[in-house]
Amino acid sequence: MPRHEIRPGRAVAGLVMLTLAGGYAADAAGVWNAPWTFFVPVFVGGLWLAATVTWVSYRTRRRRQTRKASAEASAPGSTRMR
Repeated sequence: MPRHEIRPGRAVAGLVMLTLAGGYAADAAGVWNAPWTFFVPVFVGGLWLAATVTWVSYRTRRRRQTRKASAEASAPGSTRMR
């Protein structure tokens, strides 16, 4: 199986959307009587959470790449001029 980049923000957004779909289904089935105003903050909050997770994972990935490049440049026997 080919490897791919992990995207935790998309996973969080997907889980939030599945939760909203379950809430709508429960409301439609009459199992749960939730006002429509409940779903709007959950939707917006879920998108905000997904964006935050994406930003944090991006910053972590960039920091790791910078640290790796710095370690390779300062390694003994490197051909980079100092």
